[in-house]
Amino acid sequence: RAAPSPEMMENTVFMSFTFYSTILILKMYVVAIITGQVRLRKKAFANPEDALRNGGLQYYRDDPDVERCRRRAHRNDMENIFPFLFLGAIYSLLDPSPAVARIHFFIFCVGRIVHTIAYLLRLKAPTRSVAYGVAQLPCFSMALQILLATTPYW
Repeated sequence: RAAPSPEMMENTVFMSFTFYSTILILKMYVVAIITGQVRLRKKAFANPEDALRNGGLQYYRDDPDVERCRRRAHRNDMENIFPFLFLGAIYSLLDPSPAVARIHFFIFCVGRIVHTIAYLLRLKAPTRSVAYGVAQLPCFSMALQILLATTPYW
């Protein structure tokens, strides 16, 4: 088992960021698996070869439930989690308070999990929108702190 370098272990903020980032990446994998399961259940395949293997070309089609998982939930994750990965990594290098940083990462992570659950289970509005907005707050905070720290170097 590969252990992190001693220098990385000393950066508790980066280790916290790594923990929450990994949770979010695993959540994205779960959404991908759910998408595949919905495809199989609904017999709605994106590729003709998959449709042929699963009953015929009539199943080479779009389905609103598949698109809800794939286009909406998964795509929204990519639009939000990928920027968080950049912002969180850079923010971790700015030597922020470990407690404050952990709160940033935790709020983003929980917000994204609630957002996905709201999407997939069709929870009543404004659950999804509130989860989205709450998750954006730590990203804006980290971005602002990064800009303030790097402004002298532009």
